[in-house]
Amino acid sequence: MDFGRTHKDGANMLAEAMAPHNGLIIWRAFVYNFDPKGDRFAAAYNEFKKFDGEFLPNIIIQVKNGPIDFQVREPISPLFGAMEKTLVSMEFQLTQEYLGWATHWVYEGRMFEEVLKTDTYAKGKGSTVAKVINGELFKYPITSMIGVANTGSDRNWTGHPMAQANWYTLGRMAWNPEISSEKIANDWVKMTFRTDSKSIETIKKIMMESREIYTNYTNPLGVHHVMGESHHFGPEPWVEKAPRPDWTALYYHRADTVGIGFDRTEKGSNSLAQYHHELRAKYADINTIQPEFLLWFHHAPWTHKLQNGKTVWDEMVSRYYEGVKSVEKMQKDWGSLKGKIDKEIFENVEARLKNQLKEACWWRDASVLYFQKFSKMPVLSPYQKPTRTFEEVKQIVDVYHVK
Repeated sequence: MDFGRTHKDGANMLAEAMAPHNGLIIWRAFVYNFDPKGDRFAAAYNEFKKFDGEFLPNIIIQVKNGPIDFQVREPISPLFGAMEKTLVSMEFQLTQEYLGWATHWVYEGRMFEEVLKTDTYAKGKGSTVAKVINGELFKYPITSMIGVANTGSDRNWTGHPMAQANWYTLGRMAWNPEISSEKIANDWVKMTFRTDSKSIETIKKIMMESREIYTNYTNPLGVHHVMGESHHFGPEPWVEKAPRPDWTALYYHRADTVGIGFDRTEKGSNSLAQYHHELRAKYADINTIQPEFLLWFHHAPWTHKLQNGKTVWDEMVSRYYEGVKSVEKMQKDWGSLKGKIDKEIFENVEARLKNQLKEACWWRDASVLYFQKFSKMPVLSPYQKPTRTFEEVKQIVDVYHVK
């Protein structure tokens, strides 16, 4: 783009050179060309859809599961239902870049499965992402699924021992994208620990709940991209200065005295228009959209009532606090395994859970206190407002990130 060229130009140039050698070009669709008047959500679709059918046949476009960047939960990239004449592959996160790094326990199988089972409606009901990337829907002759691993220098490669399950899961789902994450978790635990059935069920239960727990204390109701931009780790919803607007937290959560969230309906950026009608309709109505995606597509008033009768503010607070309580439960459940699994692994995970709880509390307190500045609404019983002030919590988080 710096040279006035397109993705098609770049990919085809390399593909032409590789073709005589039966070479394959895998070209990422992770677009950084920022439009100050646009929506980062729409960038990949805008850059690639117009060239569908113009890429050479030995090119695969590698698309991230969501349109932003490996957030804990994202709606699917609109490209999965759009590229009918161009090979498309899945790019998943294995490195926990936005999932608490090697400190927080997050089994990504639930996320992979959620994405793969999402219906694009590209050829009517049942046109799932899994059927797109396995070649069934658009008759792709070559298919792939890719994991960004960022292998570390730890002896076990992943830092967190339980993160190895994510690598295993990606391998299993690459060969069978229809398999359940629970089936894979069950297999992995049995092969990894070879312990009694009760302990196996305990570990599997923690795994299956871990992703939603992390989501609750970091990104409830579809809040997204509120981590620190320089490190992608802890809470910094106050970040408003960066080399580009879409590298700030304010660009995404858009909190003000009225509400919170990015309006991507036709009244806002209209990025929803990139989906097929049936999927677009699921997200377009603020009253019927599933809560997990609410703030991805709507600037919801703080007082807006959800299907459960709670306001947006009360539900956000509830999820932040319940997320922390769930980490405490994770600690307790893991503690019950003492003496039943390898001592080194037990103590390793035990120590990481201790840090996870501390950082989950920071996420909760920083987020609740920051967003309360806009909502002006109280933290209702049974939850108690954080004892520290916002300035105190912000200083703790900022100092920790510098270290």
